[in-house]
Amino acid sequence: MVASSTASSAVPTRERPALILASASPRRLALLEQIGLPPDEIRPADIDETPQAGELPRPYAARMAREKAEKIARETTKPALILGSDTVIAVGRRILPKALDEDTARHCLSLLSGRRHKVLTSVVCCPSAAWPEGHHNARLVETSVIFNRLTSQQIDALIAQGDWHGKAGGYALQGAAAAYIRQISGSASGVVGLPLFETAQLLRGQPCPAHARWLP
Repeated sequence: MVASSTASSAVPTRERPALILASASPRRLALLEQIGLPPDEIRPADIDETPQAGELPRPYAARMAREKAEKIARETTKPALILGSDTVIAVGRRILPKALDEDTARHCLSLLSGRRHKVLTSVVCCPSAAWPEGHHNARLVETSVIFNRLTSQQIDALIAQGDWHGKAGGYALQGAAAAYIRQISGSASGVVGLPLFETAQLLRGQPCPAHARWLP
């Protein structure tokens, strides 16, 4: 009597790569969840975010997003795709800081008052070494934003709201400052922190099983 074989002839399924967000930003997490892509892990990248001498806003935003994604990719031993992003507010060639105190927020809002500025958001996808078939790709999205002219009383009111804290340029599109933003030309989600169309395009450009895992 010949013993029956219990071995399966099916091809083993490869471990699907995890999607890791290299950011502590609750806004980026909410945006990913908005399009049905909650990350498997959130692992903020602790890097030096000081602009280099003479560094312009566009290359600075691209470098920050790349360094965040690559740092977490180096620290990840399992198959994964790391998503890094950085948002920069630029007035001309000047990079506005993240507002960590009221004086900085007030200074930024005074600069933005009555003028056009650029919001530059860079997105980088970086595969871990354990997922060599993944693609390293990036997009940088530029959005033009125009603030109405702000009175000192209006700036005081925005400061009192408190949603400027930790925000590049001292304001948040999803916060009280939206009442004074006259025009946006470009990606609204990019101003919030993650340009969703471009992010989705980067993920669709990844090979299977990532494509099947993340976006149709």
